[in-house]
Amino acid sequence: MLPRACRRDRAMLQRSGPLKGVRIVEMAGLGPAPFAAMHLADLGAEVVRIARPGQKFPLPIDAKYNLFNRSRRSLTLDLTKARDVDRLWQLIERAEVLIEGFRPGKMEKLGFGPEQVQARNPALVYGRLTGWGQEGPLAHAAGHDMNYAAITGAVWGLGDADRPPPAPMNLIADQGGGAMMLNVGILAALTHARATGQGQVVDTAMTDGVNLLMTMQHGLVACGAWSDKRSGDFINGGVAWYRCYETGDGKYVSVGCLEPQFFAELLALLGLTNDPRFADQYAPTAQASMMDALTEIFLTATQQEWCDILEGSDACFAPVVSLADASDHAHNRARGSFVTVGGIEMPTPAPRFSRTQPDTPTTGDAGEISLDEILEHWGNNA
Repeated sequence: MLPRACRRDRAMLQRSGPLKGVRIVEMAGLGPAPFAAMHLADLGAEVVRIARPGQKFPLPIDAKYNLFNRSRRSLTLDLTKARDVDRLWQLIERAEVLIEGFRPGKMEKLGFGPEQVQARNPALVYGRLTGWGQEGPLAHAAGHDMNYAAITGAVWGLGDADRPPPAPMNLIADQGGGAMMLNVGILAALTHARATGQGQVVDTAMTDGVNLLMTMQHGLVACGAWSDKRSGDFINGGVAWYRCYETGDGKYVSVGCLEPQFFAELLALLGLTNDPRFADQYAPTAQASMMDALTEIFLTATQQEWCDILEGSDACFAPVVSLADASDHAHNRARGSFVTVGGIEMPTPAPRFSRTQPDTPTTGDAGEISLDEILEHWGNNA
């Protein structure tokens, strides 16, 4: 029988989910690449995180709270040493996917660029994630989520018309245009590799991903249906029926009733069906008066009182809750959208599957795994 530590390590590798058995080497980094690896591990992939000696999260928090590192163990390797270089090669030769999020050229300098790797493992999918991409005039420049999104038009359309765009959370470029695009690319390339034995490089630039996310807006601009102004269009605060309003207790609610039937439902529930200010939902000249009226109305009751009237209707309404309160919302509770592990409340894996349900994630301090255990398991499943 295996020692208890080895049984624990193997249990971490043999996770349940639709990606069960997919073997991934992750070069540890920060931000969207770890999120991508976390997501694949959540869905059952066998992800081994390769860390550098002394590598730590930049914020002074306990490792267990760095949830991007959940659901997988780490192997610390010093790639300046020949022995550890050989160890990494042993893993890469058995892997199906490699994920790295360094600046262009870093992996090549380490001796693990795509050409070197695919010479040894032709079927490997080489997932690369950067802000600017592997080439282009900005390819080697530093940046963060907001910078990458800034050149796509996505940041330009945020916020009030008379102020600079606000700094968005790192959902647009890091997670949306970056990590999620990388994972779609990896799974597409993996499908091809398993069918043909031919791996390939997945060059994921966050700028490319955010540009793709803006596809609808480009179509609307082309036909003259998008003004490209902050608070100037129908889904960025330019209309009365798609925005947030303050409530009487200093909280907020959201309404997003684009379609006429949903707008009619909102008016009915607010007692405004026959109010002439709301006679023409789409008239540009009517938006200011409708906004003023709705601003006044929502201030007359608390957020909960408006929830009692509007939530669950076809008025396209929801309260704006804080991050701290998200897990307490009745809908999230009913769906089990959060789970508590090791005293930390965290989102459950998504999406959901009818047959291959993923395991409960771990905290961010799942710890080290031995090379021998990985090789034994991957050797038997290669």
